[in-house]
Amino acid sequence: PLAPLISVDPERLAGEPVFRGTRVPVRTLFEYLEAGDTLGTFLDDFEGVTREQALGVLKLAERRCA
Repeated sequence: PLAPLISVDPERLAGEPVFRGTRVPVRTLFEYLEAGDTLGTFLDDFEGVTREQALGVLKLAERRCA
C-alpha cells in the first residue's frame, strides 16, 4: 500500500521516505501536525503533495499504531 503514496530512493534525500512524485519528506507532514498546523496548511505549503497522499499516509500510520 505504500507504493502509490511514498517513494524511497537512496539517490533522493539520502533515502528518506518522500511523498511519491515530490521531494517532500513524509516526516514533514507529521512535524506540521505535531506543531499544531492543519492538514490544509501543510497542503498549501507543499502543493506537490495531494490530499489523497497525505490522508493515505495518515491512515497507514494509524494502522501501525493500532
